[in-house]
Amino acid sequence: MAKYGLTLSAEEHPPHKLIEMAVAAEAEGFDFVSISDHFHPWISEQGHSPFVWSVLGAIGASTDEIEVGVGVSCPTVRMNPVVSAHAAATSAILLDGRFSWGVGSGEALNEHILGDPWPPAEVRLRMLEEAIDIVRELWTGESVTCRGEFYTVEDARIYDVPQPLPPLLVSAFAEQSARLAAEKGDGLWTSGPNQEAITAYADAGGDGPIWSQLTVCWDPDRSQAVDRAHRLWPNTGLPGQLAQDLRTVLHFEQAVQLVTPEQIEEQVPCGPDPEPILEQVAEMEKLGVDHVYLHQIGDPLDGFVEFWSKELRPELAG
Repeated sequence: MAKYGLTLSAEEHPPHKLIEMAVAAEAEGFDFVSISDHFHPWISEQGHSPFVWSVLGAIGASTDEIEVGVGVSCPTVRMNPVVSAHAAATSAILLDGRFSWGVGSGEALNEHILGDPWPPAEVRLRMLEEAIDIVRELWTGESVTCRGEFYTVEDARIYDVPQPLPPLLVSAFAEQSARLAAEKGDGLWTSGPNQEAITAYADAGGDGPIWSQLTVCWDPDRSQAVDRAHRLWPNTGLPGQLAQDLRTVLHFEQAVQLVTPEQIEEQVPCGPDPEPILEQVAEMEKLGVDHVYLHQIGDPLDGFVEFWSKELRPELAG
């Protein structure tokens, strides 16, 4: 049976609000929450981007049962894999078995900030593979020294290692990264009903959990929902590699000028009708997604959580 989650949209909300949302999600019967690990929002209108590892500790102290996933971190450029492994291990302990960690090859928007080169996709995947191996070694609790193609580790040991270890899921949107998820990860992290990635993951022998986000914009007024989705989340309309390779918020703001409200309306279920959301969730589950999480554009505590409880949850439970 699938689990259902709520996105804690760190691009749209400040730290205290994200914690409030996690508490509300637990109270309203969501199985889990998911939060991103970004340095920047996509566009300035979104307005936020707190440090995820601090927020996770506060969520752990403010909730009791709800599962928490990071979707996803890039443990290769902005944060070294050794530091990332340390941060994730501590978060997993504080969340006491409720933590899942998604990792991916990242976006230039967040990873260029220290002046490091932004490699092509195939190199970034090799970096991610090496980073995952380093994380696994460090999570043994033993002293680690290694010199790889991209990273050097000298006498590093994590003393506080969570037991059991948290699932490490690999983000994938296409065949090559899906194969990496099957070979190196404990599961797959993707977005929407991504048949290409899910099929490639299964074909490569992947049999772990599949997490996938569905972006929606609920509002009693459909036109208001479309307007808000277009104002706050036009980046969902950008095609191909743009989201991975654009370097700055300004670049995104320039690119999304080409995205129309009609394009957003075609891609994002907007308004008060639960049926388009339920149909997409059913499509995702048919493909094998077992962790479906809903990203409400705007404040989910302004009506969406009640909509979930009254109109979505009963149908999904049935």
